[in-house]
Amino acid sequence: MAGEKKQNQRQIGTAYEDKAVLFLRQKDFQILERNVSWRQGEIDIVARDGAYLVFVEVKSRKSGSVGDVLEMVTPEKRRRMIKTARWYLYQRKLGEQTPCRFDVIGFCGGEMIHIKNAFDAF
Repeated sequence: MAGEKKQNQRQIGTAYEDKAVLFLRQKDFQILERNVSWRQGEIDIVARDGAYLVFVEVKSRKSGSVGDVLEMVTPEKRRRMIKTARWYLYQRKLGEQTPCRFDVIGFCGGEMIHIKNAFDAF
């Protein structure tokens, strides 16, 4: 039962990530990778927006406000995303001089919000 619930949550998460990718593509973002992970954390979407390399976290909640969804990106989650982004830059030999930003896309019911530069890291 627990494995089934986790699989269902992953399917729901993937569906929201698919919606986020579609939205970003409509805004002329180039999607580079999805679900980048290593031992320190995971990043849902890595994209290019002009000169910026964008690390995107996708969050959803069944009810409440979109603001509540954005609060789900805790300081610990931000810290793990930053570490994973640094690892990503190192692995791709991009260097920390690469212009980067962290965006959050939140879904709550039928509403979606895209917060560019949701938090700073570099």
